[in-house]
Amino acid sequence: MSYSVGQVAGYAGVTVRTLHHYDKAGLLSPSERSPAGYRLYSDADLARLQQILFYRELGFPLEQIAAILADPDASALDHLRERHRRLNDEIARLHRLVEVAERAMEVQETGVRLTPEERFEVFGDVAFDLSYATDAHLKWGASEGHARAMARAAAHTKEDWRRLMAEAAEWRGRLLDAYDAGAAPDSDLVAGLAEEHRQHITRWFTPCPPETHCRIADDYVEDARAFALVVPAAQQRPGLAVFLREAVHANARRKAGPR
Repeated sequence: MSYSVGQVAGYAGVTVRTLHHYDKAGLLSPSERSPAGYRLYSDADLARLQQILFYRELGFPLEQIAAILADPDASALDHLRERHRRLNDEIARLHRLVEVAERAMEVQETGVRLTPEERFEVFGDVAFDLSYATDAHLKWGASEGHARAMARAAAHTKEDWRRLMAEAAEWRGRLLDAYDAGAAPDSDLVAGLAEEHRQHITRWFTPCPPETHCRIADDYVEDARAFALVVPAAQQRPGLAVFLREAVHANARRKAGPR
């Protein structure tokens, strides 16, 4: 059976121009001609085209494909092994580039300009989830407070982060003690802890009025990734995020005073 250039292009998912190029390069010339002189491809031509496209998909240049097809039994396996090695090298290189890109995104999205080793040393179990950082940037990126927080975070030194995290850990310990002791979220003790948290954000990142603090605390309940920045997963208790949110809202009501 014979096929026109247009039919072959449609079957193979290539352009007519590509087939003409393969013909000109001597890689795939149609075996037949119609009475009117048009190119016609045979079933054997289609099988050869399938081989060509297979090697092209693997990244072989046309010259090398021509050499393989000229003597497939003698050279195809060696060529494939070499291409396999090069592809693995390229995959490893791309993995390294992905890691570099992820670190760059983390810097941009979280504002934490530390090496991975420094991050582990300073943050320990508190992990910056890049997906949350990206979502937060999309959610809050237009706000002045978010921009200021990112700028402040980017300016922090390793020692700043060490002090910040030590302060947060000490506060977190007292929050957990209050929760474990059954303190009410609107008690003086717990509302005071909420106020300390608000001041912590103001001191290290951006001014945090009570209404903004409430929105941040709401996020702790709605998104586990956000709460993990405050209390690592290993230290969390059931209902703790809701407890902190209620404490923050209780503190905000105190700040607002009687209506």
